[in-house]
Parts: sequence; structure tokens; C-alpha cells
Amino acid sequence: MAKLRSSRRITGGMDTCFQPLELNGRRPEDELVRWRVAVIEAPTGLAREVHETHAPDFAGILPHLDTPLELQDPYLQQEVAEAKAFGALVGHSTALSHLASQIDVVAPTEASVLILGETGTGKELVAHEIHCRSARKDGPLVRVNCASIPRELFESEFFGHMRGSFTGAVKDRAGRFETAEGGTIFLDEVGEIPLDIQNKLLRILQEKRYERVGSDSTRCANVRVVAATNRDLKKSVAAGKFREDLYYRLNVFPIQVPPLRERLDDIPLLAKHFVDLSTRELKCAKPRLTRAAVTRLQSYDWPGNVRELRNMVERAVILARGGALDFDLPITGQPVPAVRPSPQADSAAAIPGQPKFLTEAELQRRERDNLLLVLETANWKIKGPDGAAELLGVKPTTLISRMAKWGLKKPEHEP
Repeated sequence: MAKLRSSRRITGGMDTCFQPLELNGRRPEDELVRWRVAVIEAPTGLAREVHETHAPDFAGILPHLDTPLELQDPYLQQEVAEAKAFGALVGHSTALSHLASQIDVVAPTEASVLILGETGTGKELVAHEIHCRSARKDGPLVRVNCASIPRELFESEFFGHMRGSFTGAVKDRAGRFETAEGGTIFLDEVGEIPLDIQNKLLRILQEKRYERVGSDSTRCANVRVVAATNRDLKKSVAAGKFREDLYYRLNVFPIQVPPLRERLDDIPLLAKHFVDLSTRELKCAKPRLTRAAVTRLQSYDWPGNVRELRNMVERAVILARGGALDFDLPITGQPVPAVRPSPQADSAAAIPGQPKFLTEAELQRRERDNLLLVLETANWKIKGPDGAAELLGVKPTTLISRMAKWGLKKPEHEP
């Protein structure tokens, strides 16, 4: 039997919960998760080490931030430190609080959990947190990407095989369930499991027993199953592509992870988190994240969710070269708030039941007033850090042209 070794790092008396497994001195070649240690400030001010993953579904969940002008690093770092009440899930928004409360309820139990959500929302991070808060936290957490396993190798991957059981089986090999003994197995994209394997998975859930391929010996499985999918499994059951009894076995405690478009208030700190992460990993100069840039991020509906946000931030960090971040995104995904008419609008001309609107003159007046306000806020500084052009998210030449159009000049101070 292959000898398993686990590595663990403990700081300040706190267990990291994650144990990257090694098989015969080497990590499994088909394990795509790359681990590393990151130091994060806890709310108590003590540092603790945690393992982060670069798996496809990695996503941070971060709190709301309302800044007056530009996102300032010290303020954000304090917000991040104060929002560590949910462990690896960072934030204190309503959506996150509800998610964390669900995890707190189910984590101490042995119940199977089905994590639902669109791609890129952070389902694997939720699975990690369930494992860390469970009685199995000292055991391994083994991730299986069901979508990446060839159909003919599912049984061998799940349950292992004996030497000579099929062509290419040159030695005994432990399966993922055996590797996760005493811990948790995370079945990502569980909807991709073939029907002929689903009945064997159901047997493990019901009887906690299985056999290696080519072996008559029955083994016991002391494993907790956490599954995730971005599919509608009810539709798959109706279409005959997923076993109904397996669905109900997995769906003992469903957890829905909200998409990023429903957590737009979390974007400021998410962006700040990914800027810091990208700066370290890509070895780039640290750019400035302005309010104009954050507003643009919040005006997009993010079909790829947090994963898409991270990729967008990484690209912007590379292009910024230490300057202000600029995000080339369409501002069409989210509905634009209705504009309130000015007091000078002719209320008598308004049609009952119809939305108010601004005339061209009123719209131009508002544009001029907003431009003047930004210039005064920036102390009439046109370009550079904290300049009016950066605050508005436009080029300095564009700002100068608008100032000339409206006749705006820096006031001369009397001696």
C-alpha cells in the first residue's frame, strides 16, 4: 500500500486545516491544485498562515467599502483585518453573513453538502471552509475535478486499482476516496460523473463501502462527501442524465453561492485584494485603484464572476505600470439609476405615471457643476495622482477640453 505523508504548518497555535498529500513522496500528477502559504492578518492582530489555491473556482469574498475619493491602502487593510470573522471567507456583507451561517450549521455534522453556484463564484473556497470548521479538519481535503477525468478512468480514480487489473496498471494504486480517509473529499462538477459510476458513488454514500478495480476485497470509507456543480441537477434528473436517488443523497444540505453581480458592494475590496495579489505574483509596480475605476467595475454584470474580476485586475495591473488602473469594460450590464430632475424642471409638463427626465440645458448644467466640483476637490490639479482627470477617469487632454468648453479656470488668489 502506498505510503501517505501529509505536511502541516502551524503558526500561533492555529492549524491551517489544509494538508497537501504526497503519494510515495510525490504529489499526484493529476492534482491540478497548486498550494502556497500566504500570511493574512487576523482580527486579533496575530498573523496566521493559510493555504491558498490557484484552482479554477478560487474566489475571495470581501466586504463592502464606501470611500470618499481614492481607495487608500491603510484604510483598506484595516477593513480587511476587521472582516476576518468568517475565516477564509473575508467580509461582513449580508450575503456573506448568510453564507457563513449556513457553513457554521452544517460543518460540525457529517451530512453531505451540495454547493450550487455559477462558475467562478468560489464554490471550492466554501468547501475548504466547511472542511476547516468540521471535526475532520485534521484529516486531508482531497479535490476531484470530475470534468477532467476521462470516462474510462472514473472508477480507477475514485476507488483505485490493483496491479494487472487493466492495461497500464503496473502497480497498486490508491483511489481518491482512500486518499481522503478520515477527511473530506470534494467532488467538483459532480454533474459530469457517468451514470454507470453514479450507482457506485451512491453505494459509498449509503453503505460506506467500495472495492478497488480488480479486487474482491471490500474496503470501508470513512470520508465526508462535499459536492459542487454549476448545473441544474433537477433538470439532469428529469432528462435521465443523473440518478434521482444520488441527487437526494448529495442534496442533504444545499448551499447557494451568490454570483458577483448580486454582491456589487463587495467589489472595492475584492479589487484591492486582487491588486495586491497580482502585484506580488506578477512582480509589477503597485498601481493606484481610483474611485472612478471601482465605479466602472461596479457597472459591469460579471458573467464570469470573481474569476473574471481577478483576470481583469491582473491585466490592468500589467498595463498600468505603476500608474492608475484603467478597466476597459462595457457599462451596459447593470441598470443605470434613474436620474432625478432638477428643481427647475417643469413639473406641470410631467405626465402622470411617466418617469422624470432632464432637458439638454439641465443636463449640461449638471455636467458643468460636476466638473467644477471635481476640480475643486482636486485643488485644480489636472493630472497625476489624485488629479481631477484621474478622479473622473478621463484623459487629461479630455478634461482640459471640457474646461475650455465651460470656461472653467483656476481662480486667482488675491494678495
